[in-house]
Amino acid sequence: MSNQITNNKSNDQLTTRQSRFIDNLLAGGVSAKQCAIDAGYSERSAKVEASRLLKNSKVLHILHQRAKKVLGVRAITALQTVSNLSQNANSEYVRLEASKDLLDRAGLREETDSTQQLNNIQVNIDLG
Repeated sequence: MSNQITNNKSNDQLTTRQSRFIDNLLAGGVSAKQCAIDAGYSERSAKVEASRLLKNSKVLHILHQRAKKVLGVRAITALQTVSNLSQNANSEYVRLEASKDLLDRAGLREETDSTQQLNNIQVNIDLG
């Protein structure tokens, strides 16, 4: 059996079982085999079907698109959580780290210089 990504149909539509398989994968918590069973594939062939589905270019493309949407929604929740921590955490250290993380994500992080200076002496090492 080839490990190549395959495309079984020429149109861009997934079957109902393929779509359910993707939904089950994104919900998480179970194996690909169990996702295939829950999507309607037989228990006897679920492991093979899951493997085939994960090599199908159409399924992978839709899986990637849906995963990006799910991550986008979760990113908003994560940002709200970090923002809340920066304002309301009991620990001053947690508030500081959350605030630094927010500034970093906003592109306001201080850039560090890769050249080190000690007592106004600049050290450069030429390896060439």
